Amino acid sequence: MRVIALNCTLKRGEDPSSTDRMLELVGKYLLEAGVDGMETVRIANHDVLPGVTSDEGPGDAWPALRARILAADVLVLGTPIWLGQHSSVCKRVLERMDAFLSETDDRGRTPAFGKIALVAVVGNEDGAHHVCAELYQALADVGWTIAPQGGIYWVGEAMGRRDFKDLEKIPDKVDQTARMAASNAAHLARMLQQSHYPGIAMPPSGD
Repeated sequence: MRVIALNCTLKRGEDPSSTDRMLELVGKYLLEAGVDGMETVRIANHDVLPGVTSDEGPGDAWPALRARILAADVLVLGTPIWLGQHSSVCKRVLERMDAFLSETDDRGRTPAFGKIALVAVVGNEDGAHHVCAELYQALADVGWTIAPQGGIYWVGEAMGRRDFKDLEKIPDKVDQTARMAASNAAHLARMLQQSHYPGIAMPPSGD
């Protein structure tokens, strides 16, 4: 099984972000659960053009990223919280996945059918449950299967300045949640590899 993690921090470059640290935590437990490896992509370092198709033309980095995403069995979508919401970079990723809805096979299955998604959220303000709910809905709409307890998050003190990456120790509850989510995702991915969603027979085009 292969995993891809999308880091939707607003930071370009390679400086560590809190989202990085959260994805590393989830990745550690996915490896313990038996996946073969996890690739992490910082979306801000790629020129993902605005739009809702799978290829927005010259210079668009999304087609190559899309291929890497769909080659994986598990997606971990990581985002910071800004103004109580997921990042604009994360929103861009979801908008580009909207194209999956028009890319179904003859059984009505999108390219994400049979693939698992986890959500990883960090911030130093409230909003983690809201962000998870928004991402769950969007990911499920385009075909991803959400693992049970598939949201891992940490939020610091309201209006505080302490970031997740600066914690000396990851809180026990966050660690436990990451471990459970990883175990559930790996188990569910194995099940779907053995028995794919059947979909439904689709009427001929134009009917």
